[in-house]
Amino acid sequence: MTDHAALRAAAAEARAAEARADPRGLPRGEAMPCGLARRKRPPFSSELRAQRLVKRDGQDWHLVEGYASVVERAYEMWDWIGPYMEIVSAGAFDVTLKADPDVIFRFGHGGTTMARTTNGRLELWADETGLGDRAWLNPARDDVKQLVTAIGDRDVTEQSFMFSIVSGQWSPDYAEYRINEVDLDRGDVGPVTYGANPNTTVATRQAVEQSGDVLAALPYLPLLAAREAASILAHRTDLAQPAPPADRTGTRELARVGRSLELVLAELALDED
Repeated sequence: MTDHAALRAAAAEARAAEARADPRGLPRGEAMPCGLARRKRPPFSSELRAQRLVKRDGQDWHLVEGYASVVERAYEMWDWIGPYMEIVSAGAFDVTLKADPDVIFRFGHGGTTMARTTNGRLELWADETGLGDRAWLNPARDDVKQLVTAIGDRDVTEQSFMFSIVSGQWSPDYAEYRINEVDLDRGDVGPVTYGANPNTTVATRQAVEQSGDVLAALPYLPLLAAREAASILAHRTDLAQPAPPADRTGTRELARVGRSLELVLAELALDED
């Protein structure tokens, strides 16, 4: 089983060494996380509820509400060096919410907009739990019908939000990053398939959507991430004896991926020598 504590410790040590060598001369701890954790798609999750129909301004709407983020509860993230823990501070949403940000509600950070703060059909608030959201969705839309059905069937149980980091701080050992303020303007909230935050029950790291990005990034994986990938893949029985596909295209693609991973690991071994 993966020892995530050891991985985080090794990544923190490498991150601290890099920060000490930073040519920009940033004071210790002021640099933002790199890569996936820095901007746009750190997932958070919360309970997601959908009411079949409610009346508002004389019209029927599906009301969907929940929390798109939680505060003061740590969860694991990865930057290009490796894993670390991240925490959103209580009060991180206060400034941006006072500025009336333009935020949309959509599925999976990429679907068509279903509601928006600027048209009054998306409401956001912050409290001791985190960032709450409430959206009124048009029942005449097919995508809304599908979403409400999926929530009712518990096929979709999580949500997330998209934002920019305004300010934050690394812990002295670079093992934890605390987000002190975010900017929600031109971001989004909404349901997703899966999430990284285990503290709640609704959330994305769209594995299927990002699979092409993962393959493209293989040659550039940092050492810790490459070792972790090799360890995980080594225990996948479906890779050891893959079932023959209906045509030979799949076989060639599987072989190509396998050769790519072997090359990455070989290059890393040479670098260590």
